[in-house]
Amino acid sequence: MVQNFQMPPTGFGPGSQPEDETLDVMPMPQEMRTYSPRIPEAADASDAATMRLLDEIADAASVCAETGAAQVFDLSGLSPKSRALVAEVMGEGEVSIRMRGIPAIAAQESVFAGVWVLKGEGIDRIEVAPVPTLALDRAFAPVRAGQGKKTPELPGLASAPALIVELLDKSGAFVPGQDPHVINLTLLPHSEPDLVWLDSALGEGSVTILSRGYGNCRITATATKGIWRVQFFNSMDTLILDTFEVTSIPEVAIAADEDLADSALRIRAVMEAIA
Repeated sequence: MVQNFQMPPTGFGPGSQPEDETLDVMPMPQEMRTYSPRIPEAADASDAATMRLLDEIADAASVCAETGAAQVFDLSGLSPKSRALVAEVMGEGEVSIRMRGIPAIAAQESVFAGVWVLKGEGIDRIEVAPVPTLALDRAFAPVRAGQGKKTPELPGLASAPALIVELLDKSGAFVPGQDPHVINLTLLPHSEPDLVWLDSALGEGSVTILSRGYGNCRITATATKGIWRVQFFNSMDTLILDTFEVTSIPEVAIAADEDLADSALRIRAVMEAIA
C-alpha cells in the first residue's frame, strides 16, 4: 500500500538556516611540545670539566635504566661559565615538581627524561633517577593534615563517605612497589561537596607535580600515605580525567627505563656535536 505523502518538518534541509549566522566552532589545539636537541656554541666545549660532567651524567642514565639506581651531581662548585653551559645543554623538559619542606626544593626535568635539575636554598644539583628521591621521601608529609572519617559532613554528600572507606583501606594496606589502586572520579557519580569533603578528609601533602605536553597533568600528594590526586586537562585546560591513585608515585610522573637509556644516547649526541 502506498502511504500518504508527508511534508518534511520545517527548519530542516537546504536554505532552512539563516544565511548571516556564523558557526561557533570549537578552537582546535595549537601546539604540542616535542623534543629538539639543544646544541650550545662549539666554543663552549673547551670546558673539559663540563664535558666530563656530561659524560658522567650519561653514564648515570645508562646505569639507572638498567638498575633504577639514582645518582646525584653537585653543581655548586662549577664556574659560572660551566654552569651556564650545563643549563643550556639541560634545557627544560615537560615535568616540574614542587617539594615543600626545609629547604623548599624545585625540581625541573631537563629535555633528557630522568635527568632532573634541583634547586633550593643551598642546593644546586642534578639527579639522574626515574623521579627525584626527595619527592618520594617528602610526598605525604602533611602541609594540611587529613581528618579522615572524622571529617564533619557537608550538605549534598553523595559518594564521598563510601570512597573514603575504600581509600583509607587501601592506604592502610599500602606497601611501596605494589600495583596502583585507581578510583576514577570521572566515571563515578559525585557532587562538588564530595570533592570538598574528600580534600578535607585526605589533607594536603608536600609534593605537587605538573606534567606539560599535549595538555597538562597535575599530580598532588595528599597527607594520607600512598594517596595521590591525578588530574588530566586537555589543551584547552578542560578537566578530562580525575582520579585518586594509591601508589608510591603515579606512573605518569616517572621516567621509564627506555627513556633513561634514550637520554644517555642523546646526551652523548650533544657532546659529539659540541666537541
